[in-house]
Amino acid sequence: MPRYRFGEFVLSPRRRLLVREGHELPLIPRYFDLLVFLIERRHEVVHRREIFDRVWSDVIVSDSALSQAIRTIRRTLGDDSREPRFIRTMSRHGYRFILDGVVEDNDDQVWPSAGGLAPEPLVAPSTVESLLARLTVVPATTLEEEEQREAAERVHALGVSDALARLGTRPGHAYARALLRDARWDVPQPGPVPVIGAPAPLAVARELIALRVRRAARVMAPRWAGAAIGGGAAGISAGVIGGLILAVAPGSTAPLAVAPVLGAIGAACGGLGAAGVGAGLCLAEAAARSRRGLALSLGAAMGGGAVGTAIQWVGRWSLTALVGLRVALGGGLEGLVLGGAAGVGYALGTPRATGGLATPVGRRRLLAAALTACCCGLGALILALAGRPLVGGSLHLIARAAHGSQVTLTPLGRLIGEPDFGRVSQAVIAAGEGALFGFGLALGLTRRPAPPPARP
Repeated sequence: MPRYRFGEFVLSPRRRLLVREGHELPLIPRYFDLLVFLIERRHEVVHRREIFDRVWSDVIVSDSALSQAIRTIRRTLGDDSREPRFIRTMSRHGYRFILDGVVEDNDDQVWPSAGGLAPEPLVAPSTVESLLARLTVVPATTLEEEEQREAAERVHALGVSDALARLGTRPGHAYARALLRDARWDVPQPGPVPVIGAPAPLAVARELIALRVRRAARVMAPRWAGAAIGGGAAGISAGVIGGLILAVAPGSTAPLAVAPVLGAIGAACGGLGAAGVGAGLCLAEAAARSRRGLALSLGAAMGGGAVGTAIQWVGRWSLTALVGLRVALGGGLEGLVLGGAAGVGYALGTPRATGGLATPVGRRRLLAAALTACCCGLGALILALAGRPLVGGSLHLIARAAHGSQVTLTPLGRLIGEPDFGRVSQAVIAAGEGALFGFGLALGLTRRPAPPPARP
């Protein structure tokens, strides 16, 4: 692998070092990869789409993430966006490394010893105070938000412990602490910014969640829609396949027309359930940078439980009011358990996703979907064994309560080897429903959309 010499800098992709005059300049891994990519493609303009696909290939991030990365690299190199020496913004397209005379060396050669991190100059208290004053005001525009983000990163570079002590409990301190806590993920060797133990921890946590969700809102909407579509597609598949098997099962009186009807019911239940679980996953993944697995499990469980409770109430009320049937339909507990299972499976399938919403590709995406399917199938199996039916079991209960119905699932139970739709049949059907739901949800959730368009 080559190393690159440009100006007073040496960049070694192999050793992952950026050195200026013998002193190492730290960059977080994604920003380091971006600088390497721009230098490798220095003879051309690199489109934003290519950068997202190369540097953020396993996650999707808001459109401000790239601008923030470029800003940090420029600050590290001592570059100026108005009169660039190294990186030029190409309006509505991307970026280009413009310095001529980049020299490539063989990185197998002896590497000059680095003198450690470059020492920071002494900082006047007035400088820290001016930065803190900017952090305590909620920005009104995107430009102000980016400038405020840069101020938070500078505070980390100057020493966040002293800044937090100076911040105290002045007006706006909760928002400033939240911003400093969030910015620490984008600076190398950050100082601690605790939430628990800080003044007004609940206010800081609220501001931190709102800040992260607001930054990710643009990429959350298509992701949530993808989850709902994936769950709906899984529901259609389960309903149509089950309807066809039911129609041809020995002793069944159900016509073939039952297949599209069950497909429509499956699509509605799967889509609504996935919309709730997907919303919880999106919010949790956007808000949590630490304890990600726990946050995903809780968020998905809460989303699934909320939608399940709503479906349960509407279903019971509709059956009672429209046709006079009183059936003990489930929903709330089932949504809670399936949602939590989906969160566990999704967390296990995307363990390395950092700095954005996970979008694994290829085999890793299929693995994430398979793990989510297994966890959801196991959760559905536990529910069935506990006597809590899912969609298929609920339809069977409704059909038995309604005289003359042709969609009782007794013929499916006989195919499995039971005289009726018994405990084993319910477990098999429920596990299949849960696995299909989890697989469709994860595939829809991890679909990688087109990156945001370049801004002028």
